[in-house]
Amino acid sequence: MADSLEDLIARINAFVTERDWAQFHTPKNLAMAMIVEAAELVEQFQWDTSQENQQLSSEKREAVAHELADTFVYLLRIAEVLEIDLIDATNKKIALNAQKYPVDKAKGNNAKYTAYEEIKRSE
Repeated sequence: MADSLEDLIARINAFVTERDWAQFHTPKNLAMAMIVEAAELVEQFQWDTSQENQQLSSEKREAVAHELADTFVYLLRIAEVLEIDLIDATNKKIALNAQKYPVDKAKGNNAKYTAYEEIKRSE
């Protein structure tokens, strides 16, 4: 059982290698597969009320966990194939988002950052 991101990636890579699937794992194919799995995740919540999708039955929680895992595996594979360090990329993206969404403008507000830019231009 993998208990770190590095161990998990190694386990996934071994799984892929044992089955000779790397030949099929182009960025395009992996991205498409990830979107399919993400759609299957969305399907788990389709037509649920807000309360229903926050209080999952054990069966539904397991189905959601499976779809999250499928999506995560494809995400990790795309990053591996493209040699992208997801932790580094995520840290950089968080820093960028902190600039786009300053606390004084974004706190409690779900507007896209472009709304802040429009306000700034009109001032």
